[in-house]
Amino acid sequence: MTEFAALLQPDKGEAARAVHIVDAAGHDAWLKAQPPRARAAAAAQGFAAKPGERAILPGDEADAWSVAVGVAKAAALTPWCLADAAAGLPEGRYRLADAAPGAAALGWLLAQHRFTRYRAADAAEGARVLLTTDAAHIAETVRIAESVALVRDMVNTAPEDMGPAAIEAAVRALAEAAGGQVSVVSGADLASAYPMIHAVGRAAGKGREPRLLSLEWGNPAHPRIAIVGKGVCFDSGGLDIKSAAGMRLMKKDMGGAAHALALARLVATGHLPVRLHLLIPAVENAVAGNAFRPGDVLRSRKGPSVEVSNTDAEGRLILGDALARAFEEQPALTIDFATLTGAARVALGPDLPALFANDDALAADLLAAGTAVGDPVWRMPLWDGYDEMLKSDIADIDNAPEGGMAGAVTAALFLRKFVPEGAAWAHFDTFAWRPAARPGRPKGGEALGLRAAWAMLRARYGGDA
Repeated sequence: MTEFAALLQPDKGEAARAVHIVDAAGHDAWLKAQPPRARAAAAAQGFAAKPGERAILPGDEADAWSVAVGVAKAAALTPWCLADAAAGLPEGRYRLADAAPGAAALGWLLAQHRFTRYRAADAAEGARVLLTTDAAHIAETVRIAESVALVRDMVNTAPEDMGPAAIEAAVRALAEAAGGQVSVVSGADLASAYPMIHAVGRAAGKGREPRLLSLEWGNPAHPRIAIVGKGVCFDSGGLDIKSAAGMRLMKKDMGGAAHALALARLVATGHLPVRLHLLIPAVENAVAGNAFRPGDVLRSRKGPSVEVSNTDAEGRLILGDALARAFEEQPALTIDFATLTGAARVALGPDLPALFANDDALAADLLAAGTAVGDPVWRMPLWDGYDEMLKSDIADIDNAPEGGMAGAVTAALFLRKFVPEGAAWAHFDTFAWRPAARPGRPKGGEALGLRAAWAMLRARYGGDA
């Protein structure tokens, strides 16, 4: 992983090139304050301080220069307003001319991260190091960058290399680094105790068997929080098989697990005073002679029977069993992440995770946190009137109502069947993918909703700065 800590350093007054942050409103005043040669250079480069624009400004010495960067609002830097500069400037040390980078430090770091597992080695890029007077927040910014990069890298990894065993290895690595305890349920024990997880994953090949991964961390005397992530390592659709186009990105169907693991990492490395319970049902939804079938009726861990109308609605099945297990410990708060429905993308597009919550205060806190850290989410309704869509003629619940209307809502309502009355629960239906590159955010795997959830937890429980 990128050594983010080396890219953000405390400012001790060492030599560094100045970065002038300029917005359109302040452009004229800034330009007047510059020496003639800098004004001429800015004009020659057409610098008007539009967001993303950059101009190199000459200094008094031959090798002395600084850079002007255009942003939307100089007084309110966003996480991504320096990302393009961080990716395009020469190697060296930089400092902002008139302020600490604040939120923009995150984009400076992530703009220099590359997923290179399968590529021939490119020529090494020199580091662009940002100096900051806000040394107290360096460690937190680095932790967040590492966790975002973890999501990106896991989602970008080819499905052959990111099966259930690979996710188990990642959970064990976190436990070893943070001092947590891992337990794994698989085989006959999984079939008897978590029948829906087992049914979805039983057709996978040798070495890719389904399992429920559990990590516990923290002081048992602290408030218990549960984080659950959908770990469908590849989703063929099962016997209701997807088209080739629909299957192309299904390596990202474990994006919920990547988010859950990254959030657990933030909790542990940030020393949040909680008792963490991470749960990841890890499966591959494969096609084989023993695959579960449309029309099957599965018994869930919680008890209700589920008629399988569509084997491609498998994520809610494995999450149902995992959520049932999480709530057996009576957590104060439970959050799940899942790449659950295409309907959420139709409704909100790729940038906005759909948030469902059964607690208005929790939903409000998550919305506010997402806005504050530049990781917006959008609340969707748990509309009671659609519960009847989940009715089955032969079982307690249908996993995939006909018609496709309100698909993200009915999927969330299905999950709610496994949430006890009065328990605080939030569900993120996230895309975990960026279809087009933006500064600091390359095309591919992406963390969407992760920073919002972490900011909410930090606000509620504290932890390291």
